[in-house]
Amino acid sequence: MNIIHIILAIIFPPLPVALKYGVTKVFWINLILTLIFYIPGLIHAFVVLAKK
Repeated sequence: MNIIHIILAIIFPPLPVALKYGVTKVFWINLILTLIFYIPGLIHAFVVLAKK
């Protein structure tokens, strides 16, 4: 996870997830979490981006 992913995750969490994994199930889960409430989407983005 580089600094660009971290900054993008803070601004709009689904964007770095989409950049790393594409528009897959992980992206859609993150988008739904972000739309419901911002904090769960942010946490999910950091967890997904931290995985190797």
